[in-house]
Amino acid sequence: MSDATPDTPQVGFNDLLRFLLEVFAIVTLGIFGFVAFELPWPGVLLGIGLPLVAILLWALFRSPKAVFRVDPFVKALVEIAVFSSAAIAWWVMGQPVIAVVFGVVAAVSGIINGRREFGG
Repeated sequence: MSDATPDTPQVGFNDLLRFLLEVFAIVTLGIFGFVAFELPWPGVLLGIGLPLVAILLWALFRSPKAVFRVDPFVKALVEIAVFSSAAIAWWVMGQPVIAVVFGVVAAVSGIINGRREFGG
């Protein structure tokens, strides 16, 4: 018999990977704001603002305890927006290998999660 209660969600490898991808995307957007734009303005504003916008979008629509309960397609769009912004940021910063690897890993993880969310 399992020690987990029925209310305890099971955390799998893909869940951990998705969390790490989310953190990586947020950090990436911060780095991008500070590195790709002139300091102090608009670099500081974007270095702080871009990650905050990503966190806000994720908290409102995508997190497990999201403020708004939305259709899985809306969740997917928010996820695609945040993750592709991070991949594009790496590409713009001249790091195409990181951009492609991050994009592929995020896409595969998203497909696995989407199949679970849609019951497929």
